[in-house]
Amino acid sequence: LNLYESPSSDTLMIEEVVLWMNTVGPYHNRQETYKYFSLPFCVGSKKSISHYHETLGEALQGVELEFSGLDIKFKDDVMQTTYCEIDLDKGRRDAFVYAIKNHYWYQMYIDDLPIWGIVGEADENGEDYYLWTYKKLEIGYNGNRIVDVNLTSEGKVKLVPNTKIQMSYSVKWKKSDVKFEDRFDKYLDPSFFQHRIHWFSIFNSFMMVIFLVGLVSMILMRTLRKDYARYSKEEEMDDMDRDLGDEYGWKQVHGDVFRPSSHPLIFSSLIGSGCQIFAVSLIVIVVAMIEDLYTERGSMLSTAIFVYAATSPVNGYFGGSLYARQGGRRWIKQMFIGAFLIPAMVCGTAFFINFIAIYYHASRAIPFGTMVAVCCICFFVILPLNLVGTILGRNLSGQPNFPCRVNAVPRPIPEKKWFMEPAVIVCLGGILPFGSIFIEMYFIFTSFWAYKIYYVYGFMMLVLVILCIVTVCVTIVCTYFLLNAEDYRWQWTSFLSAASTAIYVYMYSFYYYFFKTKMYGLFQTSFYFGYMAVFSTALGIMCGAIGYMGTSAFVRKIYTNVKID
Repeated sequence: LNLYESPSSDTLMIEEVVLWMNTVGPYHNRQETYKYFSLPFCVGSKKSISHYHETLGEALQGVELEFSGLDIKFKDDVMQTTYCEIDLDKGRRDAFVYAIKNHYWYQMYIDDLPIWGIVGEADENGEDYYLWTYKKLEIGYNGNRIVDVNLTSEGKVKLVPNTKIQMSYSVKWKKSDVKFEDRFDKYLDPSFFQHRIHWFSIFNSFMMVIFLVGLVSMILMRTLRKDYARYSKEEEMDDMDRDLGDEYGWKQVHGDVFRPSSHPLIFSSLIGSGCQIFAVSLIVIVVAMIEDLYTERGSMLSTAIFVYAATSPVNGYFGGSLYARQGGRRWIKQMFIGAFLIPAMVCGTAFFINFIAIYYHASRAIPFGTMVAVCCICFFVILPLNLVGTILGRNLSGQPNFPCRVNAVPRPIPEKKWFMEPAVIVCLGGILPFGSIFIEMYFIFTSFWAYKIYYVYGFMMLVLVILCIVTVCVTIVCTYFLLNAEDYRWQWTSFLSAASTAIYVYMYSFYYYFFKTKMYGLFQTSFYFGYMAVFSTALGIMCGAIGYMGTSAFVRKIYTNVKID
C-alpha cells in the first residue's frame, strides 16, 4: 500500500494499492510452486515495481512477488476492464492445458492478504480446456486500512490455438466492520484445528502421562525401597554370608555405571544439539502464542533461524560440559561437530532438493545470495556463540563429580534374556512417546503440506510438555531394567530409546503421504520425504537429549543414596 501525507490536512491519504502475483502450482502439493509468470499470463500496462525479499524466511520459502501491472486505487471502483491480451500459440496453449490438467492454483497478495484463484478447468470428457480470464476483486476496508479481499474467477474461455484471449479485471470497494487486527481470522479453520478429536487426543495423552508417571513412581518407589533394604541387610552380613548370597541388580555395576560412553565426541555433540532444538522449540512456540506469526510471509522460518542462532550457547554449554565430564580431550573438534551437526543436516538436504527445484525451475530453488547469508550465520553467529557456551560449560560444570568411583577394569556384562538387550529396548522405547504426539503430527503435517494455517500453538505447547514427560518416564524405566540386568551401557541406550520416536514419526509420514495426500512425481516426492527426514531426525535428537538428561539425573540419584564400600 503506498501511503503519503496530505500537505493540506493531518489525515493519512492512501493512493495506490499494489496487487502482487506470487506463485502458481498444483493444488495437491502446496510446496511445489513456480513463478506466476512462468505460465504464459500477460502483464498489465502499469509500470513495473520490483520486489525485494523482505526477510530470509521469505527467500527460503520461495516467495516470488511480481507486480501484476493492474491499476488499483484505494476506494476507487473499477468496472470490468481489459488489462492485456494473450496471443495463444500452440506452446502457450500446451502450458495452460498442462496447468489445468494438474489443477494449478495461483496465489496473489493485496496489502499482505493472500488470495487464491484457479487457473482454469476442463470439461467432463477432459477434451476441451477453459481458462478463467476475468478477475473480479471485492476489497473490504475499515477506515483507511484494507481488511478483506475476495476474488471471483469468471469469464471462462475455451483454449483454441492461434487465437487471442483478453484478460480483464474489476474492483469493487465495500465498507467492512472487520477490525484490522482480526483480518486474518477468515483464513483460520477452527472447525478443523479445534475439532473434538484434537481435544480428545490431548486429554488421552494427558491420561497416559498420569498413568505413566504413576507407574514409574510406583515401580521405582517399591523396587528401590526393596533394593535399598536388601543392600542395607547385606551391609550387616559378614563376608562369608555375603559371598554365599546371590548378588545381582543395579548395585553390582556401581563401579562401571559412570564409565564414559563409547564415542563420547559424537554422543556429547548429539546431546548438546538436542538441548538446543528443545530450547528453540520452546521459545518459538511461546513467541508464536504471543505474536500471530502466521500473518506475515516467512516470519515463522525467520524467527526459528534467529532463535536457533541465538540459542547456540545452549548447545555449547551442554555438549562441552558433558564431553569434559567424560574425559574428552579434543574439545575444539567436539565444538565444531556440535555447532554444525544440525545446520549441515538441514543445509545438506536443502542443497539436494535445491538441485531438483532448479531442474524443475521451481520458485523453491534457493537463490545463491540466500545460501551465502545462511552460511554466514553459521560461521559468524552460531560458531562464536557455541564457543562461548563450550568454554562456560567446561569451566562451570565440566568436573566429573560422580557419586561412585569408576573401576579401572570394566566389569564383564552377563548374558540376559533377549528382551533385555539394548537393541530391543531401543526399538520399544519410542512407541509411547510417538503415541502421545501422533494426532498432533496429523495437524502439523496438514498445515504444512495442505492449505491450512496452523495457529493453535497452545495445543503444541501442551503436546511438547506431554512428550517430555512421557519420554523421560519411558527412558527411566528402560534404564532401570537395563541396570538391573547388570548392563551399564545406559548412556547410548537412554538416548536411542527416546530418539527411536523419530523412526515411528517417519513411518507415519509414509502413511500420510500415501493415504492423505495426492502428491506424485520426483519433485514432490523428494521434497516431501527429504524434509520429513530432517523433521524426524531433529525430533529424534531432541527426544534423545531429553531422555538422556532425565535418566542421567535418575542414575545419579539412585547411586548417591546407596552405601558403597
